[in-house]
Amino acid sequence: MKFEAKYYQQYCIEKILNQNEVGLLLDMGMGKTAITLTAVEALIYDYFSVSKCLVIAPLRPAIETWPTEVSKWDHTRHLKVSLCTGPRDQRLAGLHADADIYVINRENVPWLVEYYKTRWPFDMVVIDELSSFKSASAQRFKALKKVRKYITRIVGLTGTPAPNGLLDLWPQMYLLDQGKALGRTLTGYRSLYFEPDKRNATVVFSYKLKPGAEQQIYESIDSLCVSMKTADYLQLPERVDVRHEIILSDEAMAKYKQLERDMLLPYSEGDIDAASAAILTNKLLQVAGGAAYNENGDVQQVHDEKLQALDDLLEQSNGQNVLLFYGFKHELQRLKARYPGAVDIREPGAVERWNRGEIPLLLAHPASAGHGLNLQQGGHIVIWLSLPMSLELYQQANKRLHRMGQGAPVLVHHMLAKGTIDERVLDLILTNKEARQDKLIEALKAKLTEIKGGV
Repeated sequence: MKFEAKYYQQYCIEKILNQNEVGLLLDMGMGKTAITLTAVEALIYDYFSVSKCLVIAPLRPAIETWPTEVSKWDHTRHLKVSLCTGPRDQRLAGLHADADIYVINRENVPWLVEYYKTRWPFDMVVIDELSSFKSASAQRFKALKKVRKYITRIVGLTGTPAPNGLLDLWPQMYLLDQGKALGRTLTGYRSLYFEPDKRNATVVFSYKLKPGAEQQIYESIDSLCVSMKTADYLQLPERVDVRHEIILSDEAMAKYKQLERDMLLPYSEGDIDAASAAILTNKLLQVAGGAAYNENGDVQQVHDEKLQALDDLLEQSNGQNVLLFYGFKHELQRLKARYPGAVDIREPGAVERWNRGEIPLLLAHPASAGHGLNLQQGGHIVIWLSLPMSLELYQQANKRLHRMGQGAPVLVHHMLAKGTIDERVLDLILTNKEARQDKLIEALKAKLTEIKGGV
């Protein structure tokens, strides 16, 4: 297939060619992979400035998306790709193969750095989903930080650069420019732009931006990053968000309230308990869905109201294929027991079968289908049985269907147990985070007016 770059894609390609450190903060569906591969191909075979390119990606995109994209386009088909995933022997075989692009999953970055140490061979690194390096304390960040000085060119790709706030930006920007934009340490960045918010004596629980700091941060990374939103450049199908309020029975609601109040829900088989506020939040989400893990690690069923409502919703879909997102392993077990024909997205060939229209009900956890998978050919209906606490997972998961190539309006159904934490997650956490995320993207939008007519 011939790749004909749209003007905004060409702008990004030239940015990568002309700048050693680039963050492409592009909305989902704008062709980040094709843009990057086009630039990599030119840097290797036209500019002769790159010899080996390492792509770090989530596991499924590493295995399925990047090799597929390389073979998809006429101008990149000649690139040799080597997968460095799986068991150690398989990873080593991939690293020692003769290739242009080496693809590894992000979980194996610490192993890769330890293996090469100062013999780091990759002069270019592409980080697919840069936001997965947002924690300065994570091993993957610490490992890549060690070898950053050996990397000549680096590209970071993400659609959600600050899913939990602007503190998330520092580790990502550091990997791009080694601290030139936002400072060489997280402590320094935090001291410059933030002040303590919630605290207890000397313990600070959260930070808030200093007056004027937000704009200063945007200006500091403006030359480093290109930011674009899909709605500004592509005509996507309509997306319709639908809320379904599910009324729990008096008995089920009483149990939910008891757990919320006492942090304990007693059962003879084993109590459902919560030792902290964070654990309580997780348990309340589970109970709102109908079941939870008890103190023995077994599944304790509480109610069936959500599944009964799901029966009706699936019936109303009139035989159209449905992509259903669940939040917990026990939900997957209950779904497969209730709908024997449902297919887990992790099953071999599930993605291909879905896109051929052969799977009426595809089950996925947002973490396993939230990045890089193209599912728009198989259906246009999304159902959230349980919502994630992560804005990034929520946005990325919805974009598996709501993207270019989708031929119908996308329906996103949210199943919310009325009067429970379900409503708070959607209304307070996801909505507020999305507003902050949009503000960042808006501030960093690429100024392309002058080139719209020239490419």
